[in-house]
Amino acid sequence: MYRSSKFAMVASLIGAAALLSTSAGLAHAGTNDPLSGDQWGLNQVHAEQAWATSTGRGAVVAVVDTGVDLTHPDLESNLVAGATFTGCATTGQPCGNGDFRGPDGQNNGDEHGTHVAGIVAAVANNGTGVAGVAPNARIMPVKVLEEGSGTFEDIAAGIRWSVDHGADVINMSLGGLAGTQVITLTGLESSVTEAIKYANAQGASVIAAAGNSATAVCNTPAWEPGAICVASTDRNELKSWFSELPNKLDLKAVAAPGGAGLTSCKDDIVSTVPVGTGSASCGQKDYDYYAGTSMATPHVAGVAALLFAQGRTLANVEDALLDTARQPGTGMTGVYSPAYGWGIADAAAAVKYAGAAAGKGGKSGTDKR
Repeated sequence: MYRSSKFAMVASLIGAAALLSTSAGLAHAGTNDPLSGDQWGLNQVHAEQAWATSTGRGAVVAVVDTGVDLTHPDLESNLVAGATFTGCATTGQPCGNGDFRGPDGQNNGDEHGTHVAGIVAAVANNGTGVAGVAPNARIMPVKVLEEGSGTFEDIAAGIRWSVDHGADVINMSLGGLAGTQVITLTGLESSVTEAIKYANAQGASVIAAAGNSATAVCNTPAWEPGAICVASTDRNELKSWFSELPNKLDLKAVAAPGGAGLTSCKDDIVSTVPVGTGSASCGQKDYDYYAGTSMATPHVAGVAALLFAQGRTLANVEDALLDTARQPGTGMTGVYSPAYGWGIADAAAAVKYAGAAAGKGGKSGTDKR
């Protein structure tokens, strides 16, 4: 499990990928959700200040991950139909609905995707748990990982399916070991690279975790052209010790809250987990505190959902994200740094960026029921 002081690394080098999880802002989020006081990440990206302009209604975010608890009370009303691409054996893909349990019906340590989903779009002001960055966006659960790992081919299939079924944003809180960029650079592996290219060509944004091995460049798939690489910050807006630096050739890189990954639960990111799987050490049954670039990534995916809900094009969404991100300390925008990319994502500034249309009128996912 990737709670408090733990975060995930990739299980194998070639042909597989795995999870990437281990500001000072306002005092706390102001919703009536009981855990809002611990949601310092919402404050750091100025999410609530954006909600008067956009709550993400009409946008769809595919959480390409370990699957999602489809019955979680803080997520259920925001879910659209999903799919499963791992463990399909001879039945063909997809072989399920994106539930975290997978085809075998078991929870094999696959709580991660539910946590990611809650950061994106947990229901706000329902008197339950937490609020997401884009609380009226829809979540598309796409299970491509089992027991924390999966193949590049399954991940690529999940990306393509998501786009074909209405996703505006692809959240990938997963990645390969440091150095696996050589696999895609040399062409030994191209399925995910081509899937990202396909997503962008269809107007979908791909947001991917930088990695948790503290090296100088984004890991793949965040490294790939067209993906926005997300590094992690702690609650003081410092780069998290574990985070990769958000550096890549196309300079599509930002930072967002991912936690400290040390000892205190409340220094990490609180979000939904499958019902009953919360850790006793952090005191919640259906919620838990994780750290990692896995947690930073859905903060940015949530901001992207707020922007797509305004009827923006992919190019304008990405311009808004990158141009309004702010460097910590100085608050400067339009400045790239090796530690933060273009800076910490700023939802309130992004939704005011030029280019918004009347509202979302394009793709939409199918309700899960």
